[in-house]
Amino acid sequence: MSGASRSPSGKRAAGAARAPAAAGEVIKNRLLTRIEAEIAAATNQTQSACARARRALLLARHGRMEQARSELTGLHQLAFQHPHPELGAWLHFAEGLMSYYTDFSSSSHEKIARAQQIARAAGLADLEALCAAWLSQLAYVRHAEDEMLAQAALCDRLAAADDHGARYRLCMTLGLAHQHANLNTEALAWYSLARRHALSDGDDASLSALMYNMAEMRTAQARRASLSEAVKAGEGLLLGADSIKHYDAAMGGSVMPDLTPLLRAQILVVEGQFAQALELYEAHLPQAMANGLARLGSSLLADLAWCRVNLGQPERALMQARESEFELDAHCDVDDRAATHSRLSQVYAALGQAEVAAQQASLAASEWREFAAHQAQLAARLKALALQPR
Repeated sequence: MSGASRSPSGKRAAGAARAPAAAGEVIKNRLLTRIEAEIAAATNQTQSACARARRALLLARHGRMEQARSELTGLHQLAFQHPHPELGAWLHFAEGLMSYYTDFSSSSHEKIARAQQIARAAGLADLEALCAAWLSQLAYVRHAEDEMLAQAALCDRLAAADDHGARYRLCMTLGLAHQHANLNTEALAWYSLARRHALSDGDDASLSALMYNMAEMRTAQARRASLSEAVKAGEGLLLGADSIKHYDAAMGGSVMPDLTPLLRAQILVVEGQFAQALELYEAHLPQAMANGLARLGSSLLADLAWCRVNLGQPERALMQARESEFELDAHCDVDDRAATHSRLSQVYAALGQAEVAAQQASLAASEWREFAAHQAQLAARLKALALQPR
């Protein structure tokens, strides 16, 4: 499924944390400034500690993983000495997101669900709503649609109109889900509101995540069109990918460094700029696959094989194509499986292996039909949920 989220929705969302920004580089995030003011003005230890947990998460989202871990370690020690349900809930939530940002670990869901339980028992509606928004996003990535819709409805019920953090996450997740279901007009309405909430919150890291996920979804649609309909549909996508890179640099870094270059590589393949795409894939794909993105490997390796075909490297193209097949398994999303088979059909046809190419084309057609059925089913369920952007 596309759009795993950068603050890692979707597939983004999806890798290892970016190397910390240069020592002298300053994080420019208005929300961070406000949280630090809250810490300074806190009137009790718990209030200060919970704000520090929020600060740690924001540091992690800007790639400062060591700083974030140091802060959270200190808070765990404090919670051991002075237990408090609110701090405990925030620490479970924080550890869930740290797992997500580090390697997309399945434990992130368990930790955030535990945070939600503690928040509910302690009457912390704002934190329960934030957990619901994140659990909805994680469920979207896992195709757990019952949970995605239930948590989205819960967040919408609990979150106040000015709870910008929870509502941003909810709106972005529903934007991704609607676009994945090919409900593009509705998706744009959700994205627009997500942007408004992020701006109101002063959360520049969230704006970066939104920019990435919107660009990633557009790229996925262009890629599907180029593979299943043999049309070129990548206009304007490189500008979007480059905008993410420049925005992150201006804001002082972000998580998951290999994803934007890989997004750019996919766009370059759609546009037929194979040498540039090959360079990016070789530089960034191995690290991404080693750090939680192996399920995307088959599709991107097939792209890499196609680059080599077009650059006159038939032997290496064949090796890469076979590697792509080895990486293809049940954990891959249906659209990634379809894209893999479509691209491999092109590769094998270009290498003169007509029978294998035909087999891959047949597999691709079956997967594309399954994907279309999934889109229709998701669209019906989203319409039945009837949540309205707000």
